[in-house]
Amino acid sequence: MSGIAKIIKGKPFIIALWFGLSLFAVIKSVVLGHSHIHNNYFVYKYNFLNLIHQRNLYLPYPEHYFDLNHYGPIFSLIIAPFALLPDGAGVILWVVFNAWILLKAIQLLPIKQEHYLLILLLCAHELMTAAANVQINGLIAALIIFSYVFIRKEQDFWAALMIALGMFIKLYGVVGLAFFFFSDHKLKLIASLLFWSVVLFVLPMLISSPTFIVQTYKDWYNDLLYKNATNMVSTREDVSVMGMARKIAFPHLSNLVVLLPGVILFALTYIRVSCFKKLNYQLLIVASTLIFPVIFSTGSESPTYIIAFTGVAIWFINTSKPVSYIDISLLIFAFILTSLSPSDLFPKYLKVNYVDPYALKALPCFLIWLKIIYETWFRKFSENDLTMFPEKDIKVAAV
Repeated sequence: MSGIAKIIKGKPFIIALWFGLSLFAVIKSVVLGHSHIHNNYFVYKYNFLNLIHQRNLYLPYPEHYFDLNHYGPIFSLIIAPFALLPDGAGVILWVVFNAWILLKAIQLLPIKQEHYLLILLLCAHELMTAAANVQINGLIAALIIFSYVFIRKEQDFWAALMIALGMFIKLYGVVGLAFFFFSDHKLKLIASLLFWSVVLFVLPMLISSPTFIVQTYKDWYNDLLYKNATNMVSTREDVSVMGMARKIAFPHLSNLVVLLPGVILFALTYIRVSCFKKLNYQLLIVASTLIFPVIFSTGSESPTYIIAFTGVAIWFINTSKPVSYIDISLLIFAFILTSLSPSDLFPKYLKVNYVDPYALKALPCFLIWLKIIYETWFRKFSENDLTMFPEKDIKVAAV
């Protein structure tokens, strides 16, 4: 057995790498002191504190943090257990929670252990980028995957909760509806979505007031409109296909010119109705669904790409066997340009002069997404491509 194969089969090593890389940067910031804890954590913390004190969640509070909060009021209930802790403990446990919840989501995919370990190995560095910025995106990726997993298990009630929760936190979760056609209980799924939408709308009122929460949703809507407008001229955000086009050649390009063809291509992946029950096809849709909202969002920034890169990894373990040189080349290109470019392992000159100014981190994921679209149209699906455990035998190993 080769050395690489031994590493891939080395579950303790990969689990340690998964959590260890994410913890390294955040623990370093805590050790250096309160002023080094990432600003995002205080944005999250005051989402909760401002809500219980009924202060506008979307105004600037420079005495506590710079930047603005862009998350829905339901997020205050998720961050509450961490916000109530001392900042050092809260930020570390928040990073651990994001790594753990995404790990659990990947483990629940109907794939063999060697496949989920390979996904962890491929995504560990990208997760570190999200963790270094104390980002929420591990949770968002997990909610999208859970949406698929629960629909596949015919647990549509819980799938609806995952979709609604993602929507009420960051809107990205709406892409969980991409798995609607895989459901055998579509009316139940729709009814459950309505139920959970009402519950999640009302739930923050328990620690605030109905009047304030209704006004907060109005404020959130206006905030998102403003954020979208500012993203298009931001040097840090708009790491997207539209961002690449604007920053390379077309500074006044409308989002719709790129987004509309993207939506049409995404929709056309459903033309092969006869493939809806095939695992290989379903996993292609999962991969596409994770990549799509990142590469076609003006709000995407470097730490957002843990969502897309999880999709890249799911695509790769699901490729036709034997794996083609094109697929291997695309994965290597994505790992170098998308995953490694924010780190010190990537040449600083290229990062400063090309990758960041032209949003090139989006390029490999865009190419892989196009490859996924092509495969959903023309690939001959075979269960030999991806050996899975029988559904009844899938067990999630304890970590």
